Order: sequence, then structure tokens, then C-alpha cells
Amino acid sequence: MRTYDFSPLYRSAVGFDRLANLLESAARTSQENGWPPYNIETTGENAYRIEIAVAGFKPDELNIEVKENLLTVTGRKTANDDATAERNFLHRGLAERDFERRFQLADYVVVKTADLSNGLLSIELARELPEALKPRRIEIGGGSKLIEGKKAKAA
Repeated sequence: MRTYDFSPLYRSAVGFDRLANLLESAARTSQENGWPPYNIETTGENAYRIEIAVAGFKPDELNIEVKENLLTVTGRKTANDDATAERNFLHRGLAERDFERRFQLADYVVVKTADLSNGLLSIELARELPEALKPRRIEIGGGSKLIEGKKAKAA
């Protein structure tokens, strides 16, 4: 796997620290093991959904946290050693192991809801721009301005 050195970017670009950090974290997370699998889809103009396959996890074993535009989903299996000891597996394909999956969110993207159904954790996201950043229409006045002291002559 290739590793990239972003230090020249820090030396020659001023004010792009956040962009360089994003590139660095993307390069770092691409080297993860890919567990658990996930989908990211757009559900509207400013709406998104992340679906994570978490078969075997209960809602109380999952944690979703957002801090400084970083969405972190963690799964911690509770110790059920006595229940597992009674079972005799011929094949164990469900990897019910602990995980941590991180997603970098853009500015103004907020988590709306999270739902666990049929082994899929669905996280609904929406981009909510503040009123100051939304585009607004500026009306153009069509009337002529009068210069003080002069009136238009009537015909």
C-alpha cells in the first residue's frame, strides 16, 4: 500500500490546514480493514444516509457520536461467554467483533436520526445551511431616480 507525504503541502499552502488534514485522514482510513461494510447514499438534495451492516449487534451495544464534524460509530459486544460456551459452532461466519468506523462530515451536516433494523444501522444526515449562507434573491429597482431640484417635464 502506498503512503503519501503531505508535508510539502503544509510548507507551500497557507490557510489550507483543514484540507490537508482531511487528505491525511482519508489516506489513513483507507488502510483500515473494511469492517464492517457500509453504504453511503444521497436521499435528497441535502440529505444523506449511511447504512452499516452490524449483524448480531443490539442497540445498546452500538454508540454513535459526533464531535467536530467527525461521526464515529462504535460497536462493543458484551461478554456472553456462558451463552457462547453452550453453543457448538461448525462454522462461525458472523464476525461479531468490536469495531469503530469514522466518517468525516462536511460543514453544516448534522445527524438527524439513527435506526437499527434487520442488521442494518441506518444513520440519516442532512445539510442545514444557516440563513446567512443560503442564496437570496436581490430585487432590482426599476424606477428612475430624481435629481434634487429638477422635475421631469410633463408633456
